[in-house]
Amino acid sequence: MKKAMNPEDLARLFVEYANAGDADSMAELYAEDAVLDFPAGNPTVGRDAIRAVLKQLVAARPQFTVEQPLPTLISGDIALTATVPADGTGGRTQVARRQPDGTWLRILDRPERATK
Repeated sequence: MKKAMNPEDLARLFVEYANAGDADSMAELYAEDAVLDFPAGNPTVGRDAIRAVLKQLVAARPQFTVEQPLPTLISGDIALTATVPADGTGGRTQVARRQPDGTWLRILDRPERATK
């Protein structure tokens, strides 16, 4: 499994693994204590719970595309990333944390606009 060497790698790897139907590798892009706001307005907490949600997602066999990234904002070991959604769902934003080995994992992920 490839690891994110830069915060921007997380979105690209997510798409790569999603299109391969590999929910386990997708989940490994998240920290153990990460929060995924998916479905929108219903946060999923923890890598294991995120893995379960991602398995349901990939079972539907959606096709993802790598979206245009917005500039990454980094402060120490924390990074804010975002992409311009191709599907018009509003902004996609993520917060990533640098790991002791220098790789990056998502700690907060809001893939679409909450409607609540």
